[in-house]
Amino acid sequence: MNILWDADSSALERYQFALGGDTQALDSAAMVARALHENPAIQQVIIGPEVLLEQACELAEAARLDRPELGVILLRHRVDVTALSQALRAGVREVVVADDHSALVEALRRSSDLTARLIGHATGGPVREGKVVTVFSAKGGVGKTTLATNLSTYFASTGTKTLLLDLDLAFGDVAISLQLIPGKSVFDAVSMAGHVDETAIASLVTKHTDSGLDVICAPNDPGDADRIPVTTITELIKVARQHYDFVFVDTPPSFTEHVLAACDMSDALVLIATLDIPAVKNLRVAMDTLDMIGSPKDARVIVLNRADAKVGLRPDDVVAAIKTPIAVNIPNSLTVPASVNRGVPIVLDDPKGPVALALRELAEVHVRQRFGGASVGETAPAQRKSLFRGRK
Repeated sequence: MNILWDADSSALERYQFALGGDTQALDSAAMVARALHENPAIQQVIIGPEVLLEQACELAEAARLDRPELGVILLRHRVDVTALSQALRAGVREVVVADDHSALVEALRRSSDLTARLIGHATGGPVREGKVVTVFSAKGGVGKTTLATNLSTYFASTGTKTLLLDLDLAFGDVAISLQLIPGKSVFDAVSMAGHVDETAIASLVTKHTDSGLDVICAPNDPGDADRIPVTTITELIKVARQHYDFVFVDTPPSFTEHVLAACDMSDALVLIATLDIPAVKNLRVAMDTLDMIGSPKDARVIVLNRADAKVGLRPDDVVAAIKTPIAVNIPNSLTVPASVNRGVPIVLDDPKGPVALALRELAEVHVRQRFGGASVGETAPAQRKSLFRGRK
């Protein structure tokens, strides 16, 4: 199967002779990335002449790491030496003049042959493909980090190999919320660019001993945030999902470039609001933004935190405002800030409490079962005892 990336709606018809019938036309980088992630049968991506060279090179570089067998063919109105060199360095296989259909046919044939050989020589079985779950809210103070830490520690405590990445690069609170003292942070991945592997990720991880969760913490220095390229984050997530069952991503309350990249790569987006007008408004704006970048609606899980607070709004009012059902209502409880202050996730500290039960429903029904996993029953007493061992 082929993908044609071109904003011109008539492009597929124009190149039909060369591309054949098994070609899907897409008009944005986000949609192409999503298609590549969801459909391993795609073997060639043909990039139209109006797509910016920088965008085409970014896709080729990402594909070289994530899908080395994928063929990327670039169409240009005119091929100059500079563009040709830049494209080939990025991993583009062929650069073809857009109106030379016979050259495009030959380029596709050569690329298809190479793809077939690469697939044929692949060894070691299928690549592990863990699920990426990004937790996001466009407003601060709604419990986003608390939700991300509790979800990820719950998964880890059930024996699921789980990683939590703190993508609030300037002011991340994951480390302090879990009382971790990280030796390294996500900033240390910058020096590993292009060479991130399982060993590199292991060197960045701080272990949460009570649950077995692996955590990549945010930098201690907020100034380091601007020195972390988006490509470092995408490489980190791509490699991490090959070695973990679930990769959870905590985020800042804004659509930074790093957050948008994580959203593009996510299999599920947990979107949070509380019962206040600014939070509901920002949730609606966030959903509209995700629509604009091509994020699929069915990947979203809406969570209403502190849903029983008596503040003049009701959950039904939120549903009416966002026109989307709420998946889980998490009740308000003073045990949550108390657990945060002690650095103990509520799912471990009070596993039978109403908040932990709501979080377990979110984890099992709306995350694990979404991807075909079998629901995990309540943790056995012996296992729970081991989780609390050594806790003061």
